[in-house]
Amino acid sequence: MTWLAYVLTGLLFATSGVLVLLILLHRGKGGGLSSMFGGGVSSSLSGSSVAEKNLDRFTVICGVLWFACIVGLGLLLKVFQAKS
Repeated sequence: MTWLAYVLTGLLFATSGVLVLLILLHRGKGGGLSSMFGGGVSSSLSGSSVAEKNLDRFTVICGVLWFACIVGLGLLLKVFQAKS
């Protein structure tokens, strides 16, 4: 069962780093870092570009994985403390 804790901890660190990078790439009111990499180019007909929509999807997926890791580690901690 400890291997699961190590896997979840590693996944938590990985998703935390990726989540920080994805959030920094989002366009804010002033443009953000995404405009530096071509994400700032949007068509006049739609509110967001395809790159921005995909960035939103990846951010949500990464956030859900991060949340699942937190919940999983919390449940494992509860089980480990109950055994002690």
